[in-house]
Amino acid sequence: MSSKTIAHFLLFAVALIYSANYVWAKEVMPHPIPPNAFILLRAAGATALFWIFLKKYWILPSRQDLVRLALCGLCGVTINQLFFFNGLAITAPLHGAIIMILTPIIVTSFSIFVLKQKTTWIQWSGIGIGLLGAIGFIGYGKNNPMSGASALGDLFILINAVSYSFYLIMVKPLMSKYHPLSIIPWVFTFGLIGVLPFGWSELSQNIHWNLAPHQWAIVAFVVVCVTFMTYLFNIIAIQKLSPTHAGVYIYLQPPIAAIFSVWAGFPVADLFSIPKITFTAMIIIGVFAVSRNTQ
Repeated sequence: MSSKTIAHFLLFAVALIYSANYVWAKEVMPHPIPPNAFILLRAAGATALFWIFLKKYWILPSRQDLVRLALCGLCGVTINQLFFFNGLAITAPLHGAIIMILTPIIVTSFSIFVLKQKTTWIQWSGIGIGLLGAIGFIGYGKNNPMSGASALGDLFILINAVSYSFYLIMVKPLMSKYHPLSIIPWVFTFGLIGVLPFGWSELSQNIHWNLAPHQWAIVAFVVVCVTFMTYLFNIIAIQKLSPTHAGVYIYLQPPIAAIFSVWAGFPVADLFSIPKITFTAMIIIGVFAVSRNTQ
């Protein structure tokens, strides 16, 4: 099996893991584990795993780079994960998956305005169409009890996508200076520090630790698979494939999340109304237009 084939397999595994997370994490949120407490467990567990298993890549960054790493931790872990889990706790899993595919559009927008990246009219059109689709999707799905979705939850997922996109821009200079596996432990360490004030009170006061075996399995899945493994898989795969090829796999998350949602018994029929299909199509078209012209 070639290295590129393995890279494609790893990216598919990432899409599969993320899609399952939209559904399975809701099995333990907000009861018996509140979102902020769950994020603290996730960040603490993943940080420990990164420091243990990436020991050969340990480095001491310069003071200036530590500041940037702290900002990466704030955007890539603290804000990103807190808003994602708090949003997922109050919206439908499939809504979260669809909104998250906006990430390439947001990354390209930041690249244009922050990194002064050259762009084409097709990319500008894609950004406009995708963002209009997201606004329409969130607005139309507001407070819909039939699907378990809410505008606030959808907005939190969107903030999570914006934060993660900004992290991708901030971390890019560090990736060219240090080995990617040397950066991750530092990013998660700073992110854990940011999560601690929000998660500790919930973790220490609001959890009854007599979780069922399948609930413990979900916690382990989120820490080991959703966090630790996906970060590693993404870095390994992107070294073999272009970012454009890697970005294609984000399209797989909504249909796979839909399959997991049906399997878990979540109502998804409301998603197939004509307005939501239209807004979803606008998002996908926008992402395709942006990714197609991104080198």
